Amino acid sequence: MSLSDLSAVRQPVDRANGLPNAHYVDPDVYREEREALLFGQWAGLAVASDVPQPGDALPITFMGLPLLLIRGKDDTVRVFQNICRHRGMILVDAPRKIEGAIRCPYHSWCYGTDGALVATPHVGGPGHNTHDSIDRTTLGLIEVRSHVWRDVVWINVSGDAPAFEEAMAEVITRWAEFEQPVFHGGDDSRITLEVATNWKLAVENYCESYHLPWVHPGLNSYSRLEDHYNIEQPGAFSGQGTLVYRQITNEHGQSFPDFDALSDKWDTAAEYLAIYPNVLLGVHRDHAFAIVLVPEGPERTVENIHLYYATPQTDSGLRQRNTQLWKTVFEEDIFVVEGMQRGRHAAGFDGGRFSPAMDSPTHCFHEWVATQVQTRRASAQAAE
Repeated sequence: MSLSDLSAVRQPVDRANGLPNAHYVDPDVYREEREALLFGQWAGLAVASDVPQPGDALPITFMGLPLLLIRGKDDTVRVFQNICRHRGMILVDAPRKIEGAIRCPYHSWCYGTDGALVATPHVGGPGHNTHDSIDRTTLGLIEVRSHVWRDVVWINVSGDAPAFEEAMAEVITRWAEFEQPVFHGGDDSRITLEVATNWKLAVENYCESYHLPWVHPGLNSYSRLEDHYNIEQPGAFSGQGTLVYRQITNEHGQSFPDFDALSDKWDTAAEYLAIYPNVLLGVHRDHAFAIVLVPEGPERTVENIHLYYATPQTDSGLRQRNTQLWKTVFEEDIFVVEGMQRGRHAAGFDGGRFSPAMDSPTHCFHEWVATQVQTRRASAQAAE
C-alpha cells in the first residue's frame, strides 16, 4: 500500500492538518493502525463487570482476533485467545457460565478457567488420554496480557508495551483521588451504541467541548462552553473538564452518595478523558463512566458504555434517570461522528485545520496517532 503522508499532522496545532482521509476509510490503513495503535498499546477490551461471577465467560472478537474474557474460579479476570491448542477450534461461541472446564466442542480437549490444559481424551489412541509428545504444561490457552483498572479490562496484544502502571502513570496520578472502588450500576447502567464511523472520530469528538452549544444544548444550558477547560497529556490522553457539574436528584431531593474524601474542587467539577487509544472515561463526585470503543472495521464502531457509583447499592429510579441522561448526550453525538465519517470520502478534504484555542485536545490525539504509525513504519523498514 502507499503510505499516507503524516508530516502535516505532527506540526504545531496552529499549523497542523488533521489525519488524511485514508486513516478513516482505507482497509489497509485500518490494518496498519490495528498493529500500531490497538495491538501495540494498552487498549480497552471490555469491563470486568461483563464477567461478574467466577466461571463467567464472554467471547469477544477484537480487531479480528478471537478472545475469551473469563473470570476464573480464583476470581481473577483473564483474557485468552479463544482457540483450542489442538486444531485452533473456537472454544466458546456465546456468553456462558463455565461450571467445570472449558471443553473444546471438536475433540473435547479441556482447559481450566486459569487456562491450563487439563484433559486430552483419546489423544494417544482409543482409551489412552495421554501421549509422550503432548506436554499439557506447554499447551495451555494462549493468554493475552491484561490489566483491570477502573473496571476496564485493558489488553496489550503485542505483549511489549510498558507495564500498565508505567504506561498510565500520568492519568493515575491525575485522578489519584478516585483510586477507590467503583461499583457497576447493573443492567440498567449499560448502553450499547452501534455507530457508522471510524473509532478515532468518536475519540476526537469526545476530546473537545467546542461542539457543546450546538450539539448538546441541554447540557450547555447549565455547563456552558465557557465553563470548560482543555486537558492534554501528549502521548497518553487528552480531553476536557468542566467547572460546573450539577448532581441529579430524585423526587425527594436525594442524590447519589459521593466518592470518599474528595477535595473541594470536585464539589462542582468533572473531567472527561480519552485514554489513548480507545477508552473514554468520565469522573464526577458521585458517579463515573467508562466507554470502550470496539472497532468493527474502518467505518463502524460499537460504543460499550458503563456507569459506576461509589456504593454497591443505589436508588434504581435515580440510576435509570442518570443512564437516560447520558444516553441522550451520547446519542446526540451520533449524527456528528457519522457526518464526519461520510465527509472523509470527499477527495478534496485535506484533514482539516484546528482551532488552537478549542481543538488542541483533538490535535494532541492526532499527533499521537501519527507518531505511533510513523514509529511502526520505521521499525518495519529497519527490519527489512
